Amino acid sequence: MEQLQVQGAQSLTGAITVSGAKNAALPLICAGLMTDETLTLTNMPDLSDTRLMADLMVNHGLAVQFDDQVMTLGGAATEFDAPYDLVSKMRASILVLGPLVARYGEARVSLPGGCAIGSRPVDLHIKAMQSLGAIVELADGYIQARAPEGLTGGDISFATVSVGATENAVMAACLAAGTSTIHNAAQEPEISDLCECLIAMGAQISGHGTSTIIIEGVTALHGATHEVVADRIEAGSFIIGAAMTGGTLRLRKARLDHLTALQEVLVKVGVTLESGESETGEPFINVKAPAAIKAVDVETAPYPGFPTDLQAQYMALMSVADGTARISETIFENRFMHVPELVRMGADITIEGGVAIVTGKASLQGAPVRATDLRASISLVLAAMAASGTTTISEIYHLDRGYAQLEARLKTCGAHLVRC
Repeated sequence: MEQLQVQGAQSLTGAITVSGAKNAALPLICAGLMTDETLTLTNMPDLSDTRLMADLMVNHGLAVQFDDQVMTLGGAATEFDAPYDLVSKMRASILVLGPLVARYGEARVSLPGGCAIGSRPVDLHIKAMQSLGAIVELADGYIQARAPEGLTGGDISFATVSVGATENAVMAACLAAGTSTIHNAAQEPEISDLCECLIAMGAQISGHGTSTIIIEGVTALHGATHEVVADRIEAGSFIIGAAMTGGTLRLRKARLDHLTALQEVLVKVGVTLESGESETGEPFINVKAPAAIKAVDVETAPYPGFPTDLQAQYMALMSVADGTARISETIFENRFMHVPELVRMGADITIEGGVAIVTGKASLQGAPVRATDLRASISLVLAAMAASGTTTISEIYHLDRGYAQLEARLKTCGAHLVRC
């Protein structure tokens, strides 16, 4: 089992290029199922999750090439089953459901796996397909969907906001006959990125980035080239890392307009954030750590609220703040599994239901800790960089799911990390 050893008390200072967003890349790969022509995706992050999704596309019969942050997908699907041994490794695999049913009229997808951070039911995905006329059954641990005469446009109303269900609904509706309207749609930048790619492929979509998305179905999509949007969660993680370690950081490709909720909180914390563009038009964010970190309460919420995917990192920041902060988690009920590991490093955290009460300390201490999920793993890396002594983080395969070449990029900014 690989471990990551982190030497603490190191300032994160320099420049990092933010990777393409994992949460945008995965549905974009699935969009390759929607055309026989070539879909080329640039700025593709090289992660275990993106490679798993590429393997799933190969399983469905597509030709896939992935080299130097460019992934190409092409050809028609010949297999409509997404098997348990692939889907169980990554929850986002359920995103093949909409494209397969819309394009081929059938899909059999194993119930998905992924991080153990709480219940994430598939009922919204199923109801979305049913709203477009698909016949859906659950049997033997699989979702079986059929639309032998093709999908038809319809109204899809989500009881709760769901990024994945919105993505599945959008892709399915692109090839459904007639008009589809998605109500209470997720508004994340990754949704808009998927829609922009589909529009480049010939889809007719409006309203993305708002809670109501309207899709006029077309008979076929064609190939296109699309650049994966920069990863706002990775950018937010590095911003918090610079703040915790007293650093000054430039994040290339990062967009501050995708992090407005984090920005509002960090301004109160004392962090200085500035956005701009390079001479070539590439966006960037400049980060300067405060002299003292102030404790500020947060509550996670669907976009544009404070991201649940930054909650663990923000908790690490509050562990070294001046004062006490209340962190309320409203999205996933089990997303405090990193708390015992931060406590092992000296953090003062107590849990009251869905609220973590964090009283900051002058410093944390290195300790052996265990990564429990993707975002918990990066929170431990950030805490370890700010702590005194050495921290050994085990089960770091979670990191490889969401942070490409993490050690190499952090080392260029003064971090001391060794994988062993």
